[in-house]
Amino acid sequence: MSLVVQKYGGSSVADPARIQKVAGRVAATRRKGHSLVVVVSALGDTTDDLLRLSRQISKNPSRRELDMLMSTGEQISVALLAMALHETGCDAISFTGGQVGIRTDSAYTRARILNINTDRIRRELEKKRVVIVAGFQGVSPQREITTLGRGGSDLTAVALAKALSADACEIYTDVEGIFTTDPRIAKDARKIGRISYEEMLELASSGAQVMQSRSIEVAGKFNIPIHVRSSFSDKQGTWIVKEDRSMEEVLIRGVSLNKSEAKLTVNGLPNRPGVAAAIFRALARDGINVDMIIQNIGKLTDTAISFTVPKGESDHALKSIGALRGRLGFRDVSLDSNIAKVSVVGIGMRSHAGVAAAMFEALGKNRINIEMISTSEIKISCVVKKGDGEKAARILHEEFRLGKKGGR
Repeated sequence: MSLVVQKYGGSSVADPARIQKVAGRVAATRRKGHSLVVVVSALGDTTDDLLRLSRQISKNPSRRELDMLMSTGEQISVALLAMALHETGCDAISFTGGQVGIRTDSAYTRARILNINTDRIRRELEKKRVVIVAGFQGVSPQREITTLGRGGSDLTAVALAKALSADACEIYTDVEGIFTTDPRIAKDARKIGRISYEEMLELASSGAQVMQSRSIEVAGKFNIPIHVRSSFSDKQGTWIVKEDRSMEEVLIRGVSLNKSEAKLTVNGLPNRPGVAAAIFRALARDGINVDMIIQNIGKLTDTAISFTVPKGESDHALKSIGALRGRLGFRDVSLDSNIAKVSVVGIGMRSHAGVAAAMFEALGKNRINIEMISTSEIKISCVVKKGDGEKAARILHEEFRLGKKGGR
C-alpha cells in the first residue's frame, strides 16, 4: 500500500459541487488501497475576500491578526471536504496545520516551516482514515497561528510528503499541467510532460502561477517528484523531477509573464561606497523582496538605482527608502507600476549561445522597448511596459518555437 499526498487548490474546491467531485476522486484513490493525506486550500477566492475585508477595517492591519483571519479559509474547506467524504462512505478527519504538528518560525504572513511532528497523522492513517490538512498554515514556537505566504498550501503538501516519506505528491489545480506559456496568452501553448526542479523554480519565481516557488525549492532539495495535474480531468499532467541529460536537448522550456511587480528608482544618489548597501539593507530589514536591480551611473558625483519589488509591497518600499533620504542625501524616489516582466527559461541555455541575442532582436523588431535586463544560468528576464507584456510573451513563444507545431 502506497502513501499519497494530494493537494487541491482553491479553484478545485470553489463550490459544493466541486467539493463533492474532489471527494469522489479522493474516495476512488482510497478504494485502490492507498493511504491518503489531502491538503486543501481555501474555497475559491476566499483568501482574497478575507484580505479585502481586513482592508475595510484597517489600512495597516497587524500581521498577527491577519494570520488569525486568513487561516480561517482553509479550516472551512477541510471540514466541508471531510463531510463530503463521509457522504461517500469514506472515513476521514480534518485538521488545522497546528493540530498535525506543522511548526513554523514567528514571521507572520510569510512563516517558514521548521519541522513537522507526524505522530498524529500516522495514528489516523493506521485507523484507515483519510487525513485532511488545512494548507497554508502552521503554529509558531509561541503557539501562535502563522501562515506561509501566497501559495503556501503547495508548500504544506510538499513538506508533508517529505516528512511522511510519501510515495507520491500530486498537486491538483484547474489546468492540466505546466504549459510552455499561459494558454490565455498563446493559444498554441503546449503542455510540458517533464520539467526539472530548477526550470520550474525559475518559471514560478518569474510569474508562472501554477506552483509556489518555495515548494519547488523544498521538492528539489529532497528530490520529491511532483505531479501537477487537473482536478477536472484524468489525463496525465506535468512531472517536476530531477534534471537528466535528455532535458538539455531542449533550449527553452517556457516563457513566463509577471504583471505583479513595480519598479522603484532612487534618483540623485551620491556616488560613494556603501550607499547601495544601505538601501537594500533597509528593504531586507523590512521584509521586502527585491527582484531585478540596475545602477545607472550619470555624473561623477551622481547616480541612480532602479529595482523591482512585488506590487503589493511597493508602498512599503517607498516608505522604507524615504526614511533614508536625510542620511543618504538622494534627490527623490519614483514609482512605476506600469511594467511587466517577461522571462525565457531553459537548462539548454547552459550549453547553447545566442539566446539573449535572439530574445532582444525579436523584441526590437516588434518595437518593444526593454527597460531592465537580468540573467541567470538558465533564465533571461526583461522589464517592458505593461501594455507590451502579453505581446512580448507571444513573440518569444513563437521565436523559440515552443508551440504545438514547433515544440517537442
